[in-house]
Amino acid sequence: MSDLHADPSRRLFLGWAAGTAAAVSLGAVLPRAARAADLPHLNPADPAAQALGYVENTAQVSQARYPGHKSTQNCSNCSFFQEVAGSAWGPCQLFPGKSVAAQGWCSAYAPKAA
Repeated sequence: MSDLHADPSRRLFLGWAAGTAAAVSLGAVLPRAARAADLPHLNPADPAAQALGYVENTAQVSQARYPGHKSTQNCSNCSFFQEVAGSAWGPCQLFPGKSVAAQGWCSAYAPKAA
C-alpha cells in the first residue's frame, strides 16, 4: 500500500499551489499603490466635485458657503482619503477613479479615527 503523504508529485503540487496563492495575494496588494499614482486628478469643475464643494487647497474654501470648515481639515486627514505615502495626491472613496489633492477639501470631510 502506498502512502499518499509521501508522494513527491503531491508535495510538489501543494508547494506550487501555496506559492501561487501567496504571489497572487501579494500581487493584488502591491500594484494598488502604483495604480494610485496613475489616476487622473479630480477637476474641481467636475459635477461630482462641484456637488461636494471640492477645492484643491483647503485655504480656498468659502467660509460663507461652508461655515463649519476649519483650516486644519484637508483630504490627507479625512477618513475617505486613501493616502499614498509621500504623495501630494491620492485616491478618495468619494471620487472613484480619480485622485484628490492631499491639501484639498470637500463638504463630505470626515476626520480619520485616532
